Amino acid sequence: MSVHRRPPLPGVQRLACALALTAAATGALGLTVGAAAAAPLAPADPSTRGEVKAQVDQLYEEAEQASEKYNAAQEQQKRLQGEAGSLQNQVAAGQDELNRMRGDLAAVAAAQYRAQGLDPSVRLMLDNDPAGYLAGARSLDQATARQNDALRELSDRQRRLDQRRQEATAKLAELEEVRQHLAAAKDEVRERLGRAQRLLNGLAPAERARMAADDARDAQQRATRGTDRLDLGNQPPSSDRAAAALAAAISKIGSPYVYGSTGPRTFDCSGLMYWSWRQAGVTLPRTSQEQATAGRRVSLAEARPGDLVIFYKDMHHVGMYAGGGVVVHAPYPGARVRYESVSAMPVSSVVRV
Repeated sequence: MSVHRRPPLPGVQRLACALALTAAATGALGLTVGAAAAAPLAPADPSTRGEVKAQVDQLYEEAEQASEKYNAAQEQQKRLQGEAGSLQNQVAAGQDELNRMRGDLAAVAAAQYRAQGLDPSVRLMLDNDPAGYLAGARSLDQATARQNDALRELSDRQRRLDQRRQEATAKLAELEEVRQHLAAAKDEVRERLGRAQRLLNGLAPAERARMAADDARDAQQRATRGTDRLDLGNQPPSSDRAAAALAAAISKIGSPYVYGSTGPRTFDCSGLMYWSWRQAGVTLPRTSQEQATAGRRVSLAEARPGDLVIFYKDMHHVGMYAGGGVVVHAPYPGARVRYESVSAMPVSSVVRV
């Protein structure tokens, strides 16, 4: 397929194999759904195949929503693990310092007790050097004042240590809650993909292949507006880095969608944006919802190649604007990275990184 007004971009020819139909996604999830899971039925008529496709598409969208929840929980888990580890290290170091200070104070107190065993007036009378004794007494008073300061510092350190312990305990509890959310999101993805695979297994192999071909053709027509050429226009990217990120994303056309993946061979929607911008030297947030705040918002009419296009009200999907009303994105589980018309999904916002 040729490109009008812009040199051909790599990967366009691979749109014909746009769907791998959950093979990569179910492999990443560890699903064991195969031919034995459901015996193929007789070839379905187009209306039945259409109904199956509609249900599978819905399940894929729900799986992608759960996938972004999973990504968010994973990122939060990493952050909390780092914060909890830092707090625990602070508690351990603080406890060591506290123990050292207590040991020093105990030694000073013992020395003072031994030195003050006699009444000071008796010691003055018995001392061969009264002037020296008086000077020593003044030094002792100064030492006592320093000891009192040390006791106050010890008390403050104990208070701060107790506070750090409470923070570490709360952080660990929060981490456990996030782990539960992570497991729930993973189970939700598994469940949606499993249901989709069971629906597909209910079709004969020829029907599944026809669905894949139909989806590829539909995506190609949306991207090319029904012509045989992909017109990305001639508008330049917003920056050199945006150009590099777009080139990276385009180089991955044909790569399978796998939830939770950030490349370099498989991607989910936000993972493709994350990897592509990393190739341009920019680290984006991990999820589509966070990427929606990763730069300056512009209108869709102002979109330039390399901009992030956030889709749906809950912002669970993201693609990269390639020009001419077309995005490059990782569509959903079972599909491959491809070009798509920006109008194929409801746009929530456009972000210029």
